[in-house]
Amino acid sequence: MENRQASKLTRRQLEILEFVGEFGQTHGFAPSLEALCEGLGLRSRGSMHKHIQALVSAGLVEPMDGRKRGVHLTAAGAAELEDADSLPLVGTIAAGRPIEALEQPERIGVPPQLRTNGECFVLRVRGDSMIEDGIHDGDWVVIERRSHARNGEVVVALIDRSEATLKRIEQHPDRVVLHPANSNMSPIIYAPHRVEIQGVVVGQMRRY
Repeated sequence: MENRQASKLTRRQLEILEFVGEFGQTHGFAPSLEALCEGLGLRSRGSMHKHIQALVSAGLVEPMDGRKRGVHLTAAGAAELEDADSLPLVGTIAAGRPIEALEQPERIGVPPQLRTNGECFVLRVRGDSMIEDGIHDGDWVVIERRSHARNGEVVVALIDRSEATLKRIEQHPDRVVLHPANSNMSPIIYAPHRVEIQGVVVGQMRRY
């Protein structure tokens, strides 16, 4: 599951949190309100102060009481920032088998451009059924959790509530076709009630 506190932050508040963390690492000191406004393109210092106060109330930023110069992350804010850059690695998906869950929960760093604002998680791919779409054995796929998909999207499909597979979906009123991206494999047709969409692929990563 996505970090609960992160899900409560607005996009702007998360941007501020990330800016404060990156600014401190780069410059060795905390950014001022003016630096935050300039760095994030926000003209109103008052609006920035409201965002900071919301982060203070959430326990992610230290109160600006004049004793410290600039905007400082709390320990919780630093931990939040670390979680915001990662997603849960749920397990491994191989065609025709249940998702193999990890014994110990892990998180894996995922760049923002490979995820959405929805609830996302990561699966490790086993097998070569989607190789012609560039999804190889051992790749990680970023999944946005949802129960619906557009035709042509690559989905995590649960068949008969027991077998999970990663395939490109084609939906009709009387059937669902799951297409592999491997010319040595054939599409599989199911009655709609047998297929449950658990998520849609929104990103992919590979370790070289």
